[in-house]
Amino acid sequence: MTRDEFYISRCIQIAKKGLGTTAPNPMVGCVIVHDDHIVSEGYTSPYGGSHAEVNAIDGMTNITLLKSSTLYVTLEPCSHYGKTPPCVDAIIKHDIPRVVIGCVDSNTLVSGKGIAKLEAAGCDVTVGVLEAECKAHHKRFFTFHNKKRPYVILKWAETTDGFLAPKHKDEKKPVWITNKLSRQLVHKWRAEEQAILVGTTTVLEDNPSLTVRDWTGKQPIRIVLDKHLELSQEASIFDEKAKTIVITSIENSKLGKTHVADLEFINWNLRHSIAYQICEILYKRQINSIIIEGGAQTLQTFIHENLWDEARVFTGSSLFKDGVKAPQCYGKLVSEQNIKTDILRTYVHN
Repeated sequence: MTRDEFYISRCIQIAKKGLGTTAPNPMVGCVIVHDDHIVSEGYTSPYGGSHAEVNAIDGMTNITLLKSSTLYVTLEPCSHYGKTPPCVDAIIKHDIPRVVIGCVDSNTLVSGKGIAKLEAAGCDVTVGVLEAECKAHHKRFFTFHNKKRPYVILKWAETTDGFLAPKHKDEKKPVWITNKLSRQLVHKWRAEEQAILVGTTTVLEDNPSLTVRDWTGKQPIRIVLDKHLELSQEASIFDEKAKTIVITSIENSKLGKTHVADLEFINWNLRHSIAYQICEILYKRQINSIIIEGGAQTLQTFIHENLWDEARVFTGSSLFKDGVKAPQCYGKLVSEQNIKTDILRTYVHN
């Protein structure tokens, strides 16, 4: 590993501290190095706050060192005004002579413009250090801007014999397939993504809250598919613990002001584009990542339309022998781990 790769690797490491809080901004990491020593670090603040480069600069105890330092960053510094001023202006203002960038920003507001502005100011810019790793780290951000949709994570738990749920159950609550550690991990994931989605059947049969309870973090936006607006507004998904958006086939103009949730309309008759229409709504609402939690039909809809990026599949030790079959997704297995009695397999879309 070269020196530049070592410091960009550190940028990726600290950038992850922003996971779940920066969206729709990317979670960027930045380190400032002087005489081969890290003198300051920064990562992107929660949305609306300072970016990684500014946080690293502001964290300097001796600002005069910046004129002989190198700034390392996972993503091209922004060059436009958004919630905050351009990061390139802060770099130029402090006469930082060298900037090392992991990957170019694909957002058309930035792409190449930040690099050009730094170079025009006389800065020595190196681009593409650990580029593949930085692009993988920024997968949510790049998917949103390049594909005009959120990064889609499928998540489900299945029994050893391949079922999501038993054929019959007596109570309106989940039948747990996984152990407590696996369920805690799911709550961690919820805190890391912007939104979480389920279908009508899941709400009717399980009455889930879809909130973060066994972890510390922000609540995801809850998305529920309710074609005919048949769900009771007493369902847990409509409580005040998190924002809820209902996607329905009934046009908003016919509803008045009686429904407690935010409403969106799609055409359910276009059966081969339901997931696509959902993604269009999420993109419009600046949601750059979502977990699809179920049920089987909802998961399979995204699989059939090839609108998924990652699948996280738990296999528990129980057997149902009959019931709702688990979906089938054909992707590349990238990891497999044991969580006590459970196995967690992660796939990426080919």
